[in-house]
Amino acid sequence: MDALASPPHLLHLTAAFFVVIAVARIGRGIAVRLRQPDVIGEIAAGLLVGPAVLFLVGRPTFDAMLPSAVFDHLKLIGEAGLILFLVGLAHHLRSDTVTTSRRATTWVSLGSLLPSLVCGILFAGFVTAFGSQADRGSAPLPAFILICAISLSISAVPVMARVLASRKMEKSPAGRLTLSSAIVIDAIGWLLLTTAICLSAGSTDGLLHIARALAFGVLSALAIRCTLRTAVVRELWGRTPRTMAVALAVVAISVALTVEHLGMTAILGAALVGLAVPPELSAPWGKAVTSVSRVGLLLVPAFFVVTGIKVFSGSLSAVPWSIVAAAIVLGVLGKGLGGYAGARLGGQSPHVARQVGVLMNTRGLTELIVLQAGFSAGLLSAPLVLALIVMALVTTAMTGPLLTCLERADKHVEVAPVPYRHSGVKPAVHSAP
Repeated sequence: MDALASPPHLLHLTAAFFVVIAVARIGRGIAVRLRQPDVIGEIAAGLLVGPAVLFLVGRPTFDAMLPSAVFDHLKLIGEAGLILFLVGLAHHLRSDTVTTSRRATTWVSLGSLLPSLVCGILFAGFVTAFGSQADRGSAPLPAFILICAISLSISAVPVMARVLASRKMEKSPAGRLTLSSAIVIDAIGWLLLTTAICLSAGSTDGLLHIARALAFGVLSALAIRCTLRTAVVRELWGRTPRTMAVALAVVAISVALTVEHLGMTAILGAALVGLAVPPELSAPWGKAVTSVSRVGLLLVPAFFVVTGIKVFSGSLSAVPWSIVAAAIVLGVLGKGLGGYAGARLGGQSPHVARQVGVLMNTRGLTELIVLQAGFSAGLLSAPLVLALIVMALVTTAMTGPLLTCLERADKHVEVAPVPYRHSGVKPAVHSAP
C-alpha cells in the first residue's frame, strides 16, 4: 500500500486500468462484428493483451510499463470485480424463475452433466498418461480428476443468457430448457469444486483449515440472510438503495477475502454471499444486487488481463497442443451429445434437442472462474489452465455459428419437396422436426 500512496504510482495504476477498459471495449467491438457474444471478445482481448505486449517489447520494458506494485493492485481490482460479479451470479442462480418441464429439465441436466464428467475423467487420464509432470501438476489424483471433470462439465449461465437474448431465443423451448438446466448444473459444479478443494488438502491440518473457512463462510451467509430479513434493514434498503448496495459490496469483499485467508478460494465466499441474499422478487435488494454485479462487470476485465499475464506468458509454448485438442474434442462431445440425448429422453423434438446440445456447450466466464479457483488451490498447472481456457473460448465461440447452421438446415428441410411416385398427389411441405 505504501508504494501506491504516492501520486505517481496512483496515476500509473489509473492509467493501467483505463488501458484495460479500452482493451475490453475493443474486444467487445470485434466480437460483435464477428457475430459473437461481446463477453467472448472481452475475455479473449484481456487474456491476450498482456502476453502480446510482453512478446513485442520484452520483459525489461514490460516490467517498466507495469511494475510489480501496480500489477499487484491491478490484480486486487480484478479480484474485487470477480467477487462482486459472483454475488450477482449466485443470486441469479438461486432466484431465477425460468419454468420448464421438470422431467425435461432433469433429463437435460443429467445428460449434459454426467457424460461431461466422464469426458473430464478421460481428459485427466489422457493428461496423466501422455502429458509431462509439469502438465499434470502436483495435485492429489482424486482432486485432479475431479477438477478436470468439473472443468469440462460447467456451463456459463451469463454468456448463455446473452446468446439467447441476442438471437431472441430466451422464451423458446430450447432457450428456457437450457437456461434452467445450466442453473442446476452450475449449482452442482460449485459443490463439486468445494469437494475438489477439500480433497486437495491431503493432510488433517489442511482439512481443518478448509473446514474453518467453510464454517466462517456459511455462518456469514446465514448472518447476512437473517439481517436482510429484518424490517429495519428492509426499510433502510428501500430508502437508501445506493448506500445499501455499497454496504453489500463491502461485506461481500470482506467475507470473500477472509474465506481466502482462512484457506479456501475467495470465489466460494462471494458465492455464499450471493446465495445469502433472499430471492423474493418483491424484496427491495434486487436492484442493489444488480448494481453490485454491474460494478463487478466493469472491474472484471482486470481479472482477465492478470490471468493472461500469469498463465499465458510462461505457458503458451509449453503446453502440448495434443492436450488442447483433447480438451476441445472431449468438451464438445460431453456437452453436445449429452445435451442432445438428455433432451430427447426428456421428450423434446430432434430440432429442440439439437439446439439444446449446441447451447449447453457454452462456457465462457464461468469456466474461467472455476479454472482460477483450481489454479489458486494448486489443482491445475498453468499449462493445463491455458489448454482449458482455449477450450472454453473455442466451444463458446462455436455456439452462434452452429445455431445459425441449424436454422439454415431446418429452413431447407421445411421447403424440400417430398419424393413421390406417380400417385397424382402433389408433394407436401415438410414441417420442422
